Amino acid sequence: MTNVKISGTGSYLPETILTNKDLEKNASTNDAWIVKNIGVQERRVVTSEVTSDLAARAALNALESASLTAMDIDLIIVATSTPDRLAPSTACIVQDKIGAYNAVAFDLAAVCSGFLFAYSTAAQFISNGIYRHVLVIGADTFSKITDWTRRDCIFFGDGAGAIVLSKNDHDNGILSFRLYSDGRGKDNFTIPGGGSEYPMSQQNLDEGRRYFQMNGQEVFNTAVDVLPKAINEVLNDTGFSIKDIRMLVPHQPNINILKKTAGKLDLPFEKVMVNLHRYANTSGGTIPIVLDETYRAGKIAPGDLILFAAVGSGWTWGAALLKWI
Repeated sequence: MTNVKISGTGSYLPETILTNKDLEKNASTNDAWIVKNIGVQERRVVTSEVTSDLAARAALNALESASLTAMDIDLIIVATSTPDRLAPSTACIVQDKIGAYNAVAFDLAAVCSGFLFAYSTAAQFISNGIYRHVLVIGADTFSKITDWTRRDCIFFGDGAGAIVLSKNDHDNGILSFRLYSDGRGKDNFTIPGGGSEYPMSQQNLDEGRRYFQMNGQEVFNTAVDVLPKAINEVLNDTGFSIKDIRMLVPHQPNINILKKTAGKLDLPFEKVMVNLHRYANTSGGTIPIVLDETYRAGKIAPGDLILFAAVGSGWTWGAALLKWI
């Protein structure tokens, strides 16, 4: 799909900062352990905002970057695990908030892999000639589904990132992507409450089913196994080697997962883009937030080969390789 390019990037983080020291007050954890084992120093959390608010702000920033208006957009895909409501889609709410009334809009759910799945889906709509400009947003407010008294409250933060994908007339752009799923891992990270299995009720609220549940060891083991494999698949597809890569822009699960993955690939860690220390894991927002910050810092040049990679609940995982225009 070399006729598809990223024409704009944007991100938005809520203003409120929650540090590791803040978490020590209510949960059995400590700052030194979190920094060493997870790599997080602080995270952003919403107060009055909801997921669509973050998504809309990131979207408007991406539109400005692409020199487009909301009415230029043909399709909006929002990757989120924390939608405003079960219905309608958060994408439809974002469409209304930014005034993109020419666009089709829908959500995509793949948790921490959501942006990568949405990006790959959007690219195909452009490649086959149906749409010209697609807004892809990853946004989550995991603070809404975190039990702040539990030790696992340390992992997540709130945030949103967005890109505009556009038709590209040059032999450049998206070179390859690989996506995978394995439902046998469904219980290793889950948000059980709120669906048809455990509808919202006082009993389910009392039993904590609205909060995420995670088997941290299984998440780690799966991530360090599947991420290098997926990355090597897209490299093999295109004939490039890891030495050709300018940078890896990954989902931000855990600093040790990222270091282990880089080690397996023989990729110098300075080529791994990381903002985990400032924002924690923003789930669907991670890759586009990192990408936007990296691009706006002037670290990406035309012709650079950039890898995306993510693993999420499901299991879902994948990788993509693009050549920056």
